[in-house]
Amino acid sequence: MANPQLYMNARLSPISLTYFGFCLGNGNYTVNLHFAEIMFRNGKTYKSLGRRIFDIYIQGKLVKKDFNIMDEAGVFGDVVIKNFTAPVTNSTLEIRFYWAGKGTTAIPVKGVYGPLISAISVDPNFDPPPKPGGSGVPVGAVVGIVVGAIFMILLIFGILWKRGLLGQQKTLEDDLKGVDLQTGKFTFKQLKDATSNFNKANKIGEGGFGSVYKGVLADGTIIAVKQLSSKSKQGNREFVNEIGMISALQHPHLVKLHGCCIEGNQLLLVYEYLENNSVACVLFGVEESQLKLDWPTRHKICIGTARGLAYLHEESRLKVVHRDIKASNVLLDKNLNPKISDFGLAKLDEEDNTHISTRIAGTYGYMAPEYAMRGYLTDKADVYSFGILVLEIVSGRNNTTYRKKEESFYLLDWARLLKQQGNLMDLVDPRLGSDFNKEEMIVAINVALLCCNVTSTARPTMSSVVSMLEGKAVIQELVLDPKAESIEIDAMRKHFQSSFGRGTSEKRIEMDQSTEGPWTASSASARLSV
Repeated sequence: MANPQLYMNARLSPISLTYFGFCLGNGNYTVNLHFAEIMFRNGKTYKSLGRRIFDIYIQGKLVKKDFNIMDEAGVFGDVVIKNFTAPVTNSTLEIRFYWAGKGTTAIPVKGVYGPLISAISVDPNFDPPPKPGGSGVPVGAVVGIVVGAIFMILLIFGILWKRGLLGQQKTLEDDLKGVDLQTGKFTFKQLKDATSNFNKANKIGEGGFGSVYKGVLADGTIIAVKQLSSKSKQGNREFVNEIGMISALQHPHLVKLHGCCIEGNQLLLVYEYLENNSVACVLFGVEESQLKLDWPTRHKICIGTARGLAYLHEESRLKVVHRDIKASNVLLDKNLNPKISDFGLAKLDEEDNTHISTRIAGTYGYMAPEYAMRGYLTDKADVYSFGILVLEIVSGRNNTTYRKKEESFYLLDWARLLKQQGNLMDLVDPRLGSDFNKEEMIVAINVALLCCNVTSTARPTMSSVVSMLEGKAVIQELVLDPKAESIEIDAMRKHFQSSFGRGTSEKRIEMDQSTEGPWTASSASARLSV
């Protein structure tokens, strides 16, 4: 075959494969997708019975539906090259292959028969801009300018260091060593001007990290500025963690980080501004901040959040466990598309680890039992939290609302009871009336209960959750052991109530586990921020 080196390796996935090209010049590109079937034979043998069927998306648009490599090739091992034109308008190209929910999964042997790709080539349909230095400026002059600029910068830093003006940054700078920051830098003056000196009128949120302000940069870009409070107990560790995590992750359903500011004791993060605040605010915030969300919008929020988590767990080059998925950490843009935010507690999950033993940190009411009680952390802890979030979106109510002991309300308990009674529709938010797709609603509730299984291994992966919510996969059978569920959940409640007492409906918790070295906090006591 021609170009045999392109077909020495292939990438295969049970559900989806997503490729991104970043920092591209805007314009039209020719995308060549190279396929060669390596598992199914042609002819009348048993191996010829297998079928691999998947969809191809470019820039989010379906360009090829129900694609079957063998149908196109005709002969085992023959090459199939599909050509497409892709417009790039924001310097990013996205190519995605998604299992269509069709084909075989057990013929000729039980295995992975999702999308398969051998090679991708992308060529611009336009002349690229001239390279730096191609405008006639001599190379020697460019080198001289660069060297001179570096010398001046070092000289200025040396003077500031000698005068002790940089000493107070030492701790944070030490923390930032080794962190590959892929984000911009802002001065404190820029952010002070953008937020009108952090005017209270521009304040749009408050959390354990500090306050969040709306701002407008000099070029008219609207931003959200998260400022570390001097009273915050989270400090540099979470600040560095959030920068390092989110600067390396890019996805339509993750909040975009524009940059950060590190000046003296001023620590700030600069995000894209999302007009509609959070799911918590629009669903069960103060009345003036609530929005009337119809069922298609709520369904879109569930699927979008699931896609964001599937990317974190399975598709990104960094495998990340968020640890604090909740309604207030899912933000909504002007079109009510969801974006996951607040990566201060996120943890990297190395693929050869079965779990991470770590300090307990998160929000009571959303925390998986095995993590809350034993510090046993896997990506299935995020799956549990997502299940709680879906129940809240469906019902329009908080999972935990603290009142008097005898009046305490637990949304998950109620959902499980209704499931046993066969009355799942009683869970639906009365504000929706009867204007919703009943089949989609039942699927969403059953998926949520499946995600909230007490046994972590019985919870689905987030890619499976996406398929089930989109109706592309059958919902797995939910097996409930009411006694086991009750014992585990009651034990967790007593554990937290005895440690912290009763308070507001949402508490963010951090407790030390001695298994984590530098990640362990200095105090052995529990820390809460309301």
